[in-house]
Amino acid sequence: MRRLLLYVVIFLFAFDAPAKAADLAVEQPWARATPGRAPTGAAYLTLVNRGKDDDRLLGAASPVAAKAELHGHQAATGHAGHVMEMRPVAEVQVKAGQTVVFKPDSLHVMLVGLKAPLKEGERFQLILRFAKAGEIQVEVPVGRAGAMAAPK
Repeated sequence: MRRLLLYVVIFLFAFDAPAKAADLAVEQPWARATPGRAPTGAAYLTLVNRGKDDDRLLGAASPVAAKAELHGHQAATGHAGHVMEMRPVAEVQVKAGQTVVFKPDSLHVMLVGLKAPLKEGERFQLILRFAKAGEIQVEVPVGRAGAMAAPK
């Protein structure tokens, strides 16, 4: 019985632990709700490197989508003015002491091939793969469609 209680305590502690590996933390993950048959969604978060070594976010995965890609926005080629395009990025640098914010109209994790709509109030798992920190899994709350910030 004591062993079972010990396992329960360890499980609860692990479940409540912040999403981090060594000196790299993933804070404030969130996503927007998607309309009924939307094939894509996006997740946002903040990466905080409190360590002395640089790291790189190499990729992501989630059970809610066929694949997850790292995306950024950049000026469109061949367009005059301020036309921005969403483009995949191979990796995201997270330098020592740096904070990198993923937000609408900027860096984000594109969820491609959604298996079901992302519904406000629900949560899903997102796995982030780093060069040095390894995999960090976070739980992502879903806010309202069109939200510009994390749900409160």
